Amino acid sequence: MRILFWGTPDFAVPPLEALLGEGFDVVGVVTQPDRPVGRTRTLTPPPVKEIALREGLPVLQPDRPRGEAFLAELTALGAELNVVVAYGHILPAAVIEHPARGTINIHASLLPELRGAAPIETAVRRGFTETGITVMRMVLAMDAGPILHQSRVSILPDETGGELRNRLSELGAQSLIEALALLEMNLLPAIEQNAHLATYAPKIEREDARIDWRLTAPDVANLIRAYDPRPGAFTTLHGADVKCFGARASHMHTHVDDPGTVLSVGNEGMMVACGEGTVRITDVHPSGKRRQSVREWAAGRGIAINDVLGTATLPAT
Repeated sequence: MRILFWGTPDFAVPPLEALLGEGFDVVGVVTQPDRPVGRTRTLTPPPVKEIALREGLPVLQPDRPRGEAFLAELTALGAELNVVVAYGHILPAAVIEHPARGTINIHASLLPELRGAAPIETAVRRGFTETGITVMRMVLAMDAGPILHQSRVSILPDETGGELRNRLSELGAQSLIEALALLEMNLLPAIEQNAHLATYAPKIEREDARIDWRLTAPDVANLIRAYDPRPGAFTTLHGADVKCFGARASHMHTHVDDPGTVLSVGNEGMMVACGEGTVRITDVHPSGKRRQSVREWAAGRGIAINDVLGTATLPAT
């Protein structure tokens, strides 16, 4: 089976490597254009492109995957099937239907739950104990195509969004190989999703990552874990942003008027009062500085007991 792989970030690398390792005929890769990265704005290729170049695969990097010229390039590659993993653009019908065997997609949730751009972070933030990978046939509606294969995994206690992303990337690679093997044997029935059960995980906006200390301690800890390492859940102190990491909830009773009050600072982090209970935070990234432990931050007089971290209106979930 001749496969054209579509993907861009690190999350898409294990599935591509799995296809190559299992001997599938990958005829090329479609990925996002190179982007400026870091303070020096160095033009940097996407991780998937680096793998493709290492393997000598043709690489297409359209600004937008559409138009007659682009379709002609796809025709020249002669793929029978598109495999899409975190590519980053919505594909038009002409692209989805271009190969004889259509287009399949790896999505990091158990569809129809958590359709959308941020299923991993949303699962952690909402306190899910289970999530997984869905391999589906792609249609024009977002993440609404028939389900071909699903794999489940537990979300570990205190697991961060980044840690879960890494595990789901590997699970996605395994699930893809299993699905393709069944597809080649015509043993992979397509099951339509129940749209009435659909939930959504939209793109993360800045205010989504603002910590509202009026929430319960478990909810605050989930929010901080969800956005670790990126984009980083943040609060404010003396008018400057501070990103918080390494959160663990406690049900210790507090006697403060202001949620966000720092109750203690020590070698193991700082205890912060929430609307109900407290949260221990071990690491911070103050604006304009590097990520560091709370102990280092306190030694530099960045934080002290009785400081009050900023509050915000309750973010939408």
